[in-house]
Amino acid sequence: MKQSEFKQAIADEFGAGYGRVLAADLVLGDIGSRTANQAIADGVPPREVWLALCRATDVPRERWYGVGTPPPRA
Repeated sequence: MKQSEFKQAIADEFGAGYGRVLAADLVLGDIGSRTANQAIADGVPPREVWLALCRATDVPRERWYGVGTPPPRA
């Protein structure tokens, strides 16, 4: 997942405005108690940050795959 895909996935899932707030303010324990923006700036792969954000906000698993990555085959 590229950074642009990460941003698009957030906007698609949460809406552009609320997604920006989550990325800036929600501290994610799964990625070292950092916000999504801090983790990305620190070099954490966007895919890892996206999955941490999904877990923290109770996004249903079927929507964890985000933009740019197809869901697993059944």
